[in-house]
Amino acid sequence: MQMTLRFLGAAQNVTGSRYLLEANGCKILVDCGLYQERDFQSRNWEPFVVPADQIDAVFLTHAHLDHCGLLPKLVKEGYSGPIYCTEATAEIAKIIIMDAGKLQEEDAEYKQKRHKKEGREGPFPPAALYTIEDAIACFPLFHPLPYKKTVTIREGIDAKLYEAGHVLGSSLIKITVNHVAEARSVLFTGDMGRPNKPILRDPSIVHETDYILVESTYGDRVHHGTEDVKRQMAEVINRTMNRGGTLIVPSFALERSQEVLYHVNELLMEGAIAPMKVFLDSPMATSITKVFARHPELYDQDMIQHMNERHSPFTFPGLQLVETKQQSQAISESHGPTMIIAGSGMCTGGRVKHHLVTHITRREDTVMFVGYQAASTLGRYIVEGQKDVRILGEDYRVQAEIVQVHGFSAHADKTEILQWLRGLEKAPKKVFVVHGEVQSAFHFQQYLQAETGWDVMVPAYQDAVVLD
Repeated sequence: MQMTLRFLGAAQNVTGSRYLLEANGCKILVDCGLYQERDFQSRNWEPFVVPADQIDAVFLTHAHLDHCGLLPKLVKEGYSGPIYCTEATAEIAKIIIMDAGKLQEEDAEYKQKRHKKEGREGPFPPAALYTIEDAIACFPLFHPLPYKKTVTIREGIDAKLYEAGHVLGSSLIKITVNHVAEARSVLFTGDMGRPNKPILRDPSIVHETDYILVESTYGDRVHHGTEDVKRQMAEVINRTMNRGGTLIVPSFALERSQEVLYHVNELLMEGAIAPMKVFLDSPMATSITKVFARHPELYDQDMIQHMNERHSPFTFPGLQLVETKQQSQAISESHGPTMIIAGSGMCTGGRVKHHLVTHITRREDTVMFVGYQAASTLGRYIVEGQKDVRILGEDYRVQAEIVQVHGFSAHADKTEILQWLRGLEKAPKKVFVVHGEVQSAFHFQQYLQAETGWDVMVPAYQDAVVLD
């Protein structure tokens, strides 16, 4: 038996998650994500390392864009096999890739107009990586699976999903390859959730695996607690409202927006903040929030209690779900205390860019980041203190207060991942540290080796490793 694992994304960087496992003549792709860092976006356009029609199955750990956003390109290039994931992930992934296709088309059209206006031509004509139509072509391929049910990909090759606790429907994926009397298993953690987070249950403990891919987004740090997050949020909201300002929250449509609403609802119920208008300005976040409402079976006990007591974080007074472009534009005419939650979380696209254009130059306003900002993204430039930033083709002076609340993260930190790994009943043959910037990944490698004595490797982009 020979297995080969290729690292095609999220290897010494954060986004573009993609791993190809080849075993017994079978090719399995785990995640098919979009690169979002500007330095790596050209990789989105590169052909897949193996022809798409030669891949036998695709598994998704969850529906974030950097894990599912390249599916339409894969299907456009000839993939026609199953896409395995949970039901919630399938529902959300369809929303995510549809939105991405729309943004790709709009971005190509905008660049064409801008180049024409500026009287210049780029090295190649602006084009969409894929379209809405390409996204829709993926829909029939989704094969939802419940947690802990074994699916046979091919005789001798099985897979099982476990709860990852990261976002709604997120999974740890364990693939087991059997050959005569021996078996080997590989566990793909995707993005690891944190214990005791709102809304979702904690990550499942997996007791045994031969190889494991583990993320390192926060592999070099320890998070603040949830209570600290609420305190910071209350301070930022009150400080901004006392100045008569508007609070802009760039937020991921999946999980982060819903968690922000959860905390705002709690702060309002506790009287820690005054009533205000809260705009969730994202058609995608609004659609995903409806998916949350359809899957109460995935909630933790605290969330179930909230819902039973009719304290839904998705319907509190003052909350307005914004869907149309006209409704979004009308927000600027709103008066009184206002909070605007808009995508995208790293400010790489979406409606938040238009709100930043309006508010980032105003001293009374605040931009509060509640998620990880990958290197070379607009969000990263802002939180690092860059004084002038380029938004929608124009330069703007940053005058607004900039705040980053780290404890919001849905990614486990280094101590939380270590604690979860201690659930393994015996040492794995090898641990691969992925999904982290170079410094974070290598720091986590050294930390794990020192704490466990295990064989830990940080693979590079396009590395191929033989698993014996």
